[in-house]
Amino acid sequence: MNKPYILVVEDEEALSLLVKYNLEKDGFEVAQAFDGQEALDMVEKRIPDLIVLDWMLPSLSGIEVCRELRSLEYTKALPVIMLTARSQETDKLKGFSSGADDYITKPFSPKELGARIRSVLKRANPALLEAEVSYGGIRADNNRKAIFVGPRRLDLSPLEYNLLHYMLSRPAKVHSRDMLLRNVWEGNDEVEERTVDVCIRRIRAELEVVQPGLEDLIKTVRGEGYILEK
Repeated sequence: MNKPYILVVEDEEALSLLVKYNLEKDGFEVAQAFDGQEALDMVEKRIPDLIVLDWMLPSLSGIEVCRELRSLEYTKALPVIMLTARSQETDKLKGFSSGADDYITKPFSPKELGARIRSVLKRANPALLEAEVSYGGIRADNNRKAIFVGPRRLDLSPLEYNLLHYMLSRPAKVHSRDMLLRNVWEGNDEVEERTVDVCIRRIRAELEVVQPGLEDLIKTVRGEGYILEK
């Protein structure tokens, strides 16, 4: 859950497998899509931390996919790195104008791609690459998969840890129940929105046990969802 989640959208299967293999070695969680529509369907179920997107794809081109992502509220800021065999400056400008954050020309080295991904992620959400994430006195240790307040470790289930870690990585941002289901529950269609409320209540209760008042950091935004905010 806490590895940066990368969606690789590439219709050349051999290249896609090579990219997946190298990114997983580099510490990323990787999923694959082989055409533009499949990529959009996968994003609808679970939003990746970054998309590696080929320009030339069946059904929908990478340019069309990127434009669609930028038109949707929940993916308009989703980092995208475009892969293409096109090397002309006009092509690069077209890629950037569609909303791509970076642009890599084929052929490329897996190490270069990994470095570019880390660079883009560092700009978009630095907390994703850190061993520890903290906010408001709450600290998540990614290596131990544990959350602490001072020296005290919270008694959380793996799911509760994932939910609080997700919010700690994105503080001061409203998270709808639907968005949390897409990311923490990974788009499990059998999970109802009220399950998010139950999980939040449990986390708040545990925060109150270790430090009364700390539970108030998780605020309910009426009609919207939840926000972690001082």
